[in-house]
Amino acid sequence: MRRLLFALLLFVVAGISFAPAATAAEEIVITGSTTVLPVMQKAGEAFMAANPNISLAISGGGSGNGVKALNEGLCHIAMSPRDIKSSEVAQGKANGVNPVRTAVAVDALVPVVHPENPVKALSTAQLRDMYAGKIVNWKEVGGADGKIVLVSRDTSSGTFETWETMIMNREKISPAALLQASNGAVVQSVAKNKRAIGYIGFGYLNNSIKKLDVDGIAATPATALAGQWPIARELYLFTNGEPAGAVKKLVTYLLDPQKGQKAVAETGYIPLLRK
Repeated sequence: MRRLLFALLLFVVAGISFAPAATAAEEIVITGSTTVLPVMQKAGEAFMAANPNISLAISGGGSGNGVKALNEGLCHIAMSPRDIKSSEVAQGKANGVNPVRTAVAVDALVPVVHPENPVKALSTAQLRDMYAGKIVNWKEVGGADGKIVLVSRDTSSGTFETWETMIMNREKISPAALLQASNGAVVQSVAKNKRAIGYIGFGYLNNSIKKLDVDGIAATPATALAGQWPIARELYLFTNGEPAGAVKKLVTYLLDPQKGQKAVAETGYIPLLRK
């Protein structure tokens, strides 16, 4: 009886020892912009379902941090709503990294206020003066008497840098501005304060806030694609060299009109025009 049990034990151990191991999924690490984040999360979920041998580790943290991670070899893809800086290219090259840009969507950066704010439109000059601290009361731009509460993205954000470039025109944003770490945080701040104004990516618009026209133009997919909206931009992925292997498979998926670009539209952003 003991010999029989011993033989069975050997059989079980042998079965475990020689059983084929499960194949580990290849992981793609993606980090950076909270603006691009919803697109990547939406498309990434469907991509992983279609490619069970590839897993995606996706996180925000800001465009600057994403590009820094790419240059330091800590991620495979950096998300950013702005182009890479010459200083960041130099940093990458110093580490043997060659950042390559791929546009995956179009975005309209939109100024937003509380739904009860009567102001419906501003000019780029008014926005600049507000964020520079030169216009401090809503009555100066046709609103109710009350101090303007400025809500801005933090300085590590590509959205902050886009606003700085396209709206501020070398003017500094007022130190009184409340800096937020994400688009979602800007939405929450503006939705809770009737005197607040902020700016967010098109995909974050919802009924808790009101978008403003700028220079007489409404923010729509059509005006953004036509270049009429004054704060339109592309959303980018940066890779070390041209995408290859699993990363290339993901980028190709994101650019597919019936797959990744469909996810772009579903998250509220604007799909790329394809000729």
